[in-house]
Parts: sequence; C-alpha cells; structure tokens
Amino acid sequence: MLKAGVLGAGHLGKIHLKLLQQSDRYELIGFYDADESYAREVEKEFGYKYFDSIDELIASCDMIDVVTPTSYHHETGVKVISAGKHLFVEKPITVTVEQADELITLSRKHNVKGQVGQVERFNPAFKSVRDRIANPMFIETHRLAEFNPRGTDVSVVLDLMIHDIDAILSVVKSPVKQVSSSGVSVISETPDIANARIEFENGCVANLTASRISLKKMRKARFFQRDAYISVDFLTKAVEVVRMKDAPEQPGDFDMILQNAEGVKKQIYFDNPEIEDNNAILDELETFADAIENDTTPIVSLEDGTAALDVALQVIQNFKEL
Repeated sequence: MLKAGVLGAGHLGKIHLKLLQQSDRYELIGFYDADESYAREVEKEFGYKYFDSIDELIASCDMIDVVTPTSYHHETGVKVISAGKHLFVEKPITVTVEQADELITLSRKHNVKGQVGQVERFNPAFKSVRDRIANPMFIETHRLAEFNPRGTDVSVVLDLMIHDIDAILSVVKSPVKQVSSSGVSVISETPDIANARIEFENGCVANLTASRISLKKMRKARFFQRDAYISVDFLTKAVEVVRMKDAPEQPGDFDMILQNAEGVKKQIYFDNPEIEDNNAILDELETFADAIENDTTPIVSLEDGTAALDVALQVIQNFKEL
C-alpha cells in the first residue's frame, strides 16, 4: 500500500481524507492544514493524524494529495516533487502555465508521477461514452450552479468551466487554433457567468457556458460527429447516444428512417452503453495508485492539467480585452 498524506482539510480535503482512509490502495498517514485550531478539531472528530509541519508529512509519505487553495499549489507541489514524492493536485494545477511547466520539469527530473484532479474524467456517464466519441466537430457544454461563496476567489472559468475544457481537450485530438469569450461579474469581483468558443485546427468548434449564479444546476455536454449525437449529463450520470446507419431495403414498422436531399436513406438507432456506478474521486485517486505502481502515465497527467489551464487562462484573458 502507498503511504498517503493530504495537504488541506477544507470541504474537499475532508472528502479526500475519508476516501483515502477507506481505500485498499493507500495507507492514510495524516494531514496538514495551515489553520492549526481547525486542524485539531478535524483530528479530534475524525481521528486523522495531524502533522504540524508540511515537511514532516511529506517525509512520511509516498504520495501527497494537495487540496489547498490554488494559490498554494505551486509552492506545495515543488516541495512534494523535490522530496521525490508523487503528487496528486486538485484543479486547476497552478495559477500560471509557467508554474505548471516547472512542476512538469521537476517531476521528470525526480522521476515521480503527477496527476491533476479533473474529476469529471472519472464521471461514470462520461467514462461510458468516452470511446464512442470519435472526431467530434461541434461540442456544446453547459455547467450551471447555484451561488456559493466558496470558490468565488477565482473566476467561474477556473472554478467550473475548466472541467469541461479538460473533458473536451481529452477527446479532440487537434491543437487549439483560437479562443474567444465573454464574461460578466454579477455578484463577485471576478466573472460569475462566462461563455467561450474554442476553435481547433481540425475544424472542430466547442461552445462552453458556465455560471455560478443560476437558479438550477446543470452539467451537460453534447458531442456531434459524423455518425452520432452523444449527450452526457454529468449531474444525473445519464447518457444518450443516437447513431445513424444505412437504412435497410425493407425497414421494419418501427424503424426510424430519414432521407436527405440526395435521396440517401439513413436509419436512426440508439446505442446507449451501460453505466457502471462509481465514486469519481475515489476512482481518480486509485487510478493514480495504478500509475505509480505500474509506472504508467496517469489518466489526467500534469501535462493534461497544464493544457486545460492554458486554455482557461486564454478565456480569462479575452475578458480583459473586451
């Protein structure tokens, strides 16, 4: 079992602590949080061992799970990797691409693994259709949330939209050509609602909307490609796959047939896969253990996290240029 430690015991940090303790892949050694009085309360309530020194915790572990505010990701990541320990870091990977690139360089130098917590990659709905998404040419996403003061220290792009940016980059195998965007600050000092259009060199276009001032929750993505329409509901963990194939010469009474202007007939059918329920956070942590033990590339590598951050920052930069 890999010895694991957690940096940061806030809302998400406590979830990670609980799952690491339950996991058969890790031995939870303990945690560190900058607020000592709060950390002592967590230690007393849940029984996790509190370390009053980051360096002591790092030295006691094989892997460190960084669940601190984003502004501390680079500093703590450098400490972890420089100590020769594997790094799991929540999204976004860092504040700047330059900081992220430094973590990548250090991880290669010290021969350690790094993974970024882009949890929607492990959503069971997305996992069920991931292999069915092939060369999509138009993508539309909506990620809407009710207002919550937690997380408003950063733009809605880094808070919410980056999930969809990462998912899109994982299925579109083409460099980004152009990014355009608009954003509005309604209640926060940074934009609360944003729309972005990402154009890829292969002609694919992605239109993303994110809001944290919605009256209802929504987390949906729609992928359109030559042979299919694929819908993923990340919130309800449901999918819809609609495909087309050449129509049979003698269609059945209930076959759905379309005929285009050229007279070509196509049959529409549903190809919905089975969705295997999982705990996405536990899944991402345990697949990281697989990567460490088998010396393979993590599913969401530091490079993947950096690519998502790069696009997200381009979205934000366009706000400033309006």
